[in-house]
Amino acid sequence: MARCVLFAEVPGFYAAVERADDPSLARRPVIVGGDPRKRGRVQSASPEARAAGVEPDMPVLEALRRCPQARAVRTDMARYRDVSRRLWAVLRGVEPSLETFGLAAAYADLSRRREGAEEVARAMRAAVSETLGLPLRVGLGAGKFLARLAAARADDAGGVVRVPVGGEAVFLAPLPVTCLDGVGRKTEAALAALGARTIGDVAGLGRERLQEEFGPHGLRIHAYATGTDDEPVRASRHPQSLSRESTIRGEPIDTGVFGDQLAGLAQQLEEELARLGLAAGRIAVKVRFADQGTTTRSATLPAPGGASGELLAAALRLLERTQAGARPVRGLGIQLSALSPAGDADRQLDLFRGP
Repeated sequence: MARCVLFAEVPGFYAAVERADDPSLARRPVIVGGDPRKRGRVQSASPEARAAGVEPDMPVLEALRRCPQARAVRTDMARYRDVSRRLWAVLRGVEPSLETFGLAAAYADLSRRREGAEEVARAMRAAVSETLGLPLRVGLGAGKFLARLAAARADDAGGVVRVPVGGEAVFLAPLPVTCLDGVGRKTEAALAALGARTIGDVAGLGRERLQEEFGPHGLRIHAYATGTDDEPVRASRHPQSLSRESTIRGEPIDTGVFGDQLAGLAQQLEEELARLGLAAGRIAVKVRFADQGTTTRSATLPAPGGASGELLAAALRLLERTQAGARPVRGLGIQLSALSPAGDADRQLDLFRGP
């Protein structure tokens, strides 16, 4: 059975979130990044800003010179993470088994429903637009790499592009070698020395030549160039981790303030676990200090769970293993991992109980 992998992503995620939250930005280029007065760099940009030459990681001041009509917005990671969690929940409402990718993208293996793949893609786009007000582009192909390339070309094709079975070579051949995963400047130069400037040229070199020139990396390049990569989609039906963070104003050292902050985070996480029907097996506490240093401490919970009181008690024990209180703190966070359906722990215990 031919594979069919879906890749869905919100392009320019941070900028898209800013636009969804502020309608006044709908017709204006948006640049998201650090403080330009402190040499902040671009984290995300709207399509209009990218078309004007704005690129990730360039100084915000340079980006504004290239696109002077743009609105520069400061990065708000807590908000983007929250929208990311909501995005994945919406996508799982259409296709439960996803492999999340970054904050705003996901893969799904639709091989068993290949004929209805476009309907899944369109349903995802509609759900994300209606629920979150965000754009979504979707690519479909025989592998993860192909699906991701197809999605990148979906903006001008109604938001969905499918590479048909047997059409991989036609789709890939004219694209530059820099579209291949793992081809940076050095590999690009080495391929150019071999006369390969397009993906079609790379495929024409053959598997043996690429292995001879680049070793195991050459085999991966060949698989991508011929559309035969078989990396599996590592999907799950629920998030693999949940986290919440807060910023503390005034940089206090009073540990009572820390306890109040952690209690609020634990309550938020309890509510999220209950909504998803999950239990957590591990917990981590993250401390951001005023001097920009960061410390993380983690532990396995005595039993999978999610009650806020249990989470808070574990978080406070971990906090004692940091320098919070001895050093001023800017922010705190709790992350839960080893997530599983809430009833699994009880079912496991039942196996060992007598009649």
